[in-house]
Amino acid sequence: MAAIPTPRAPQDLVLGFLSALEAGGGADAISPYLADSFLLTEAPHLLAPQGATRTLADVLAGLDQSAGVVAGQKFSVRRTTCEGSRVAVEADWSATVLMDLRYWDAGETIRARTSSVFEVRDGRIVSQDSYDCYYR
Repeated sequence: MAAIPTPRAPQDLVLGFLSALEAGGGADAISPYLADSFLLTEAPHLLAPQGATRTLADVLAGLDQSAGVVAGQKFSVRRTTCEGSRVAVEADWSATVLMDLRYWDAGETIRARTSSVFEVRDGRIVSQDSYDCYYR
């Protein structure tokens, strides 16, 4: 398992988390950033029309599975805002699709504009509310 990140300001912790995702980090690389009680809430979007709520176990399992779905994730952070322990991030995300998906074929680039609000407590991310807009 990866080492727990040294204590950082909430915004630095969140940006480190995004960098670890971008580097292709699986569960071992990502788990040090997330609290045991972590909860991801996704607003409805093209790939999840009903939205989704995922626990830490769900997220970590999904990370390991995503290695067979997309590669070369890139986050281009447009802006961040931090108020206390809450961090808001607006970013453009892209990745190469490795298998045919509903709206993309293998080899194509999938893109989304994303906004997420993270809550940090005791040096770990405890929640992420994500609002993703995928482009076809």
